[in-house]
Amino acid sequence: MSEDDLPQAAGKGKRGVKPSGKPTLKTIAQMTGFAVTTISRALNNAPELAQETRDRVQKIAAEIGYLPDRAALRLKTGRTNVIALVLEPDEQIYGFGSSIVTGLTEAVRNTAYHIVITPLFRNVDPIEPIKHIVRNRMADGVIFSKAESFDERIRFLIDNEFPFASHGRTKWPEPHPWVDFDNEAYAYGAVKRLVQKGCKSVSIILPESALTYTDHLKAGMARAAGEAGITHEFATDVTLHSQTDAIRNYVSKRSKRPDGPDGWVCASEVSALAVIGALNESGKIVGKNVHVVSKQSSAMFAQFQPGAETVHEDFVDAGRHLGALLLRRIAGEAPEELHYLAKPRFDWED
Repeated sequence: MSEDDLPQAAGKGKRGVKPSGKPTLKTIAQMTGFAVTTISRALNNAPELAQETRDRVQKIAAEIGYLPDRAALRLKTGRTNVIALVLEPDEQIYGFGSSIVTGLTEAVRNTAYHIVITPLFRNVDPIEPIKHIVRNRMADGVIFSKAESFDERIRFLIDNEFPFASHGRTKWPEPHPWVDFDNEAYAYGAVKRLVQKGCKSVSIILPESALTYTDHLKAGMARAAGEAGITHEFATDVTLHSQTDAIRNYVSKRSKRPDGPDGWVCASEVSALAVIGALNESGKIVGKNVHVVSKQSSAMFAQFQPGAETVHEDFVDAGRHLGALLLRRIAGEAPEELHYLAKPRFDWED
């Protein structure tokens, strides 16, 4: 046992008794008999300490509601032990945010890091919360989604040498940490499935044009349709960001035309529900005279997609990888290998 592991001298607090007031490192020291430096190292999972010591200190810290003084920590070490996750309200409503948080929480478990969610409100430039976090050193790293082909947030973070991980890739030449779903492979496989179902014309409602995965979806769809010798189209006037009523109206009108698609690829659950609703209203029978393939990220969607086929996109796993890659980047690892591309699994039921 090191000198730091020895109990404190008598007279500095009654051992085992929870003192009143806001819990501090000294509070835990008084309750355990360990030195303050040992408490600090145990809370940071110092490997030189016995696991029993770390477990005991962390258990007591959790029981008494101890929270580190972020300002003091930043002054002393330059670190905050905070990871900032930037989310739009819509992302939280549709379940993306909660799934990412679940995976991210798993990634930072047994570390000194905490997650702070920073909202990105409507009509606010997406780079503003990023600038606020960096300029005020509110976190040691940041995670955000909806990466654009030439995302100015990523340009800003690279230029300021601030650790980050993005959900989605970019076309910037510099490597950076990212996690993504292989949307090109998804669109390709989805169209191939629609061809198997006898579809001769397929359509898709795309994300906004600036987003990198829009190009991936278009490439996969065009390649599969070209190989199969069928026609394909990209929906006009609406995107995944459009209101569901607008999507329903577009699909309903398009389906009633003589050249209306008999196959639809959906890049989100919300758009899929709108597409399926519009097809039903138009007198189509999904799974019979029209077919739909959609991404699925929640169990709830399975209750509302009669006739459609799905491909799972695991946002919990994405959050887990985002956290792991960001922690490696914060630790100083070069970004060249800090990326993860999830491959779609096609488990069709025949």
